[in-house]
Amino acid sequence: KGLDKLYKEEKDELLEILDATSVAGEKHAIETIRFGSRSISPTIDGSAGGRQRREGLFISHKISNSEQSTDPVSVRRSVKRAIAELGVSYLDMVSIHSPLTDKDRRLTTYQALLELRDGGFVKSVSVCNYGVGPLEEIARLVGDNVEDYPAMNQLELSPFNQHSDVVNWCNDRGVAVGCSAWSKLSGVDGPAEEWAVLSDLAKTKGVTKAQLLVRWSLQKGYVCVPRSGSKSKVERLAIAENSYGGVNPIDADFVLSQEDMKILDGLDRGYKAGRLGRRDGWADEDVVTADWDPTEVV
Repeated sequence: KGLDKLYKEEKDELLEILDATSVAGEKHAIETIRFGSRSISPTIDGSAGGRQRREGLFISHKISNSEQSTDPVSVRRSVKRAIAELGVSYLDMVSIHSPLTDKDRRLTTYQALLELRDGGFVKSVSVCNYGVGPLEEIARLVGDNVEDYPAMNQLELSPFNQHSDVVNWCNDRGVAVGCSAWSKLSGVDGPAEEWAVLSDLAKTKGVTKAQLLVRWSLQKGYVCVPRSGSKSKVERLAIAENSYGGVNPIDADFVLSQEDMKILDGLDRGYKAGRLGRRDGWADEDVVTADWDPTEVV
């Protein structure tokens, strides 16, 4: 089980994973991401749309900044085109990839996705990297229709940047919080002192740092689904550590104690996306300083 972030250059890998998961009979989450007019297309013969195979997949799609529009017809066409290219009849979740456009495009795009949901083309509507500002825009748009709040807000979350204000907003309104707790946190520009504390705790537990981060996120109640496919041997090893099975390599009852969680929660230093070097939904020119973060732009 896992989440495969499969980009346009990974079409062959996606086909192999779909075949493998179909044979294994496992439920699998596939996240497709379009950039501009190009996208991956995981089926050659339309077999992903088969009833048995489709029911075992959770297919997520993201709307890029360039696809956000003040023209709802354009947004709907973009999503329907993705559905056709994937060879399925609906998408389980469609998310707005980032808030880095403007209010009119954000809200028109969101409303168009709600209409697609009501039409049966999309099961749920979500957002990514949204701070309190753009979330409040949605709240004003939908009013008392709480079912129209985002199903999930996917953030760059870790003990080093916990986005407490955004998480609290989501928790108060029943919006699930999704995270990638293990992303680029051990790089050369990582928070050295805090990373050392986490490393020591991992050693005492007999698990890897990645496994500890995944367990932390799960116990916080976040939707945490590691990817499970890569061409790199090093990445495959890290992915194996991040798998749900990998979280519990020794003891199926492995959990973090209240004291462990308190230690990890105490490592928050607001380690922003700009410092991480992540470029997921934005370009280099968007990142003006190391303290830049998409949740604080709007």
